Amino acid sequence: MFADADKTPSNAPEWSVSDLAGALKRTLEDAFGHVRLRGEISGFRGQHSSGHAYFSLKDQNARIDAVIWKGTFSRLKIRPEEGLEVIATGRITTFPGKSTYQIVVDSLEPAGIGALMALLEERRRKLTAEGLFEAARKRRLPYLPQVIGVVTSPTGAVIRDILHRLEDRFPRHVLVWPVRVQGETCAAEVAAAIRGFNALEPGGRIPRPDVLIVARGGGSIEDLWGFNEEIVVRAAAESGIPLVAAVGHETDWTLIDHAADVRAPTPTGAAEMVVPVRVELMAGIHDLARRHLESALRIVERRRSDLRSTARALPTPDALFAPKRQKLDLAVAKLFPALSRNARNHEARVLDLSRRLAQVSPAARVAGLRARLDAVGQRPQNAVSRSVVQRSESLKQAGQRLVVARNALLRAERVRLAQAGDLTRRVAERLSPALHGQIARKAERLQAVAHLFDSLNYKSVLARGFALVRDADGHPLRSAQAVAEGQALMLEFADGKADATGGRGLKPKLPKTKAVVAEEQGALF
Repeated sequence: MFADADKTPSNAPEWSVSDLAGALKRTLEDAFGHVRLRGEISGFRGQHSSGHAYFSLKDQNARIDAVIWKGTFSRLKIRPEEGLEVIATGRITTFPGKSTYQIVVDSLEPAGIGALMALLEERRRKLTAEGLFEAARKRRLPYLPQVIGVVTSPTGAVIRDILHRLEDRFPRHVLVWPVRVQGETCAAEVAAAIRGFNALEPGGRIPRPDVLIVARGGGSIEDLWGFNEEIVVRAAAESGIPLVAAVGHETDWTLIDHAADVRAPTPTGAAEMVVPVRVELMAGIHDLARRHLESALRIVERRRSDLRSTARALPTPDALFAPKRQKLDLAVAKLFPALSRNARNHEARVLDLSRRLAQVSPAARVAGLRARLDAVGQRPQNAVSRSVVQRSESLKQAGQRLVVARNALLRAERVRLAQAGDLTRRVAERLSPALHGQIARKAERLQAVAHLFDSLNYKSVLARGFALVRDADGHPLRSAQAVAEGQALMLEFADGKADATGGRGLKPKLPKTKAVVAEEQGALF
């Protein structure tokens, strides 16, 4: 009985698993096609090794799988991030291998400004925690850069504003790296431009900039979003060249403004920050030159006064010899009276001894003593005479020694005076070259400043083949639109002036700026 029941015929068709999965896929794709789906990204772990990205979109009650193929992922305006609320546009399909349905995403956009601001704030906190916005790592801009690198669109008004402002303040060599300033590839191109400028070798064929300007005009947060991408912020933070961010208007803020060394309110403000005003700089140089010359003259006058004071303080030869000569005269005047007194003293002693001898001789011994005295004869007198002669010789020798000592003293004083004179001449000889050397160095510095002034003078530009166009009142004309038909003009060349008449038969060919010439020659990347 059960066997018969199993053989009961049925009108239901038999499906294979693959056929049923294919039918469901076609039915789902035909019923929905392309849809816009709003939800929160969940389970995003970055791109797979194949380049595809897998995640889910969810709301309070449901979840749907999502996939972004490799080719589509590279064209997305914003990158998916965990927890970001987005609007995904794509087509609904099934994945037969797991019996699930999913959305194949063609484009992503944030679900309103609030979602973008939340993403921006989260990214700002992350990069701040890494120290990319620290004030300690920011550098000062060079005072007068030789080469300025600009990262911006080559066709917008921003680059023209920057070039005009630089031309008005202080013309410099400008390198422009053309990039897109909004859109899908904006962030990658800006980051590549910053790193490309930093990769240039100093002294190479293409000069390495001394300062970079990343500039863009104003716009909505979506238009400026490329400058909030991590790749741009990290490239700005890693830049070895000081970087000025001039993105948007004064009220617009992007993450590159925090990572840059200096933030400018506008692109024109960035041009004003990187170069000084040439007229003010020249005035400062003239003032410094004047002060330098006055200081040099004061130093020379003070040294001349010191030299005169030193010369007056040196004693004359007569002043040096006068005390010694006076001392010698006094010694000579005292010598002869002293010798006379010494002789008289000895004579007085002899007389005194004679008197004493006459007084102490007793009468009884007079005869014997007389006899002895007769026997002695003239010997005492001879002895006294010899003693007097010896003393005279001693006094004469003493006088000779005094004369020798006086001569030695005079010779020593002459030698000392000669040495002092030599020392004075050597000091004078060293002082004169030092003074002349100081004056020569100051003259060289003054000559260098004069050469710098000549190089900055507009007449040096005329000497290279340019001409300055003025109207009849002598005012310079800066464009062809300022010239009226038949207007009297005056052309100033390096070697003189010539009159001319304005006309509009041909469009004037204006001189090209260094940046335009560099762009035409392919010096830009």
